[in-house]
Amino acid sequence: MRPHLLTRRTLLQSAAAGLGVSAAAPAASGELTRFQIACKTNPYYAFSFERAVQGIAGAGFRYIAWGGRYTNSAGQRVDLLPIDSPPSAGKRLGGICRDAGLEPVLVASSVSISAENAVTAHTRFIEHAAAAKIPFVVTNGSTKPGLYEVWISNLKRLGPIARANKVTVVIKPHAGNTNTGRDCSHIVSEVADEGIKVCYDSGNVLGYVHVDPIADIRTCWKDVRAFIIKDHRDTFKDEDCGPGLGEIDHFKLLLPVARTGLTMPLACENIWAPTVPRPEKDAAAVDSLARRAREFLEIVVSAIQAA
Repeated sequence: MRPHLLTRRTLLQSAAAGLGVSAAAPAASGELTRFQIACKTNPYYAFSFERAVQGIAGAGFRYIAWGGRYTNSAGQRVDLLPIDSPPSAGKRLGGICRDAGLEPVLVASSVSISAENAVTAHTRFIEHAAAAKIPFVVTNGSTKPGLYEVWISNLKRLGPIARANKVTVVIKPHAGNTNTGRDCSHIVSEVADEGIKVCYDSGNVLGYVHVDPIADIRTCWKDVRAFIIKDHRDTFKDEDCGPGLGEIDHFKLLLPVARTGLTMPLACENIWAPTVPRPEKDAAAVDSLARRAREFLEIVVSAIQAA
């Protein structure tokens, strides 16, 4: 073997060891993952959708992800995309985002995957996503005992619908049957449809079930297609917080998926500072925290892609 290849391998192994990841962990194609650093509209729940779009664009993001609810002009919390709204509603919201220079990359379902109307509701969310040219619908829901079979049945029905619309439905860790990424990956394996994959949520894994997400993601990274970004800390107070402000090492978190060759959203759902009151109704303060989250993730992505 030529000496320069040995040297390169040694360097890669040393870098991986320093980050606590197996040299074999980074994936498949060897091509860099195209990470899309996005902000969800969730932190702007106290404002209109238009103000959320304005704030996220002003914070320097190029990508946006849609949460479930916002505040209308009457001061009421309402669904962003009611189930009975036509697909054109998704297309209209997509236009608002693109006019502001933002590309929507993910939309959250407001209906549990185990609900009685889950298939009908998720079909509509898939249609909304397709109309808005959004590639991912993220879902979770009640995972109480006895509902596992319902999950599998509903996801098997939704997989072909998602693929037909060029959308991927992604499930995320949310306790119960989806405690961890490993659990989500098991569900994906059982469903066995390319229309169903995993959206990794490290904040939920650490915060809900106190499992180390750095070890957990190594068990499921091949099924991961998107991330909900939130951090978590137990020191001082048990709470979720913005990326880089908790106890999760995001460099180690993203390293296993750094070279998949895929396009993968990183959607910030929690941007708050820990231990202090959230400035939820101060739009400028929310903008500032969104900007900080983006800048942190840009540093992380640059570092792992250069490693």
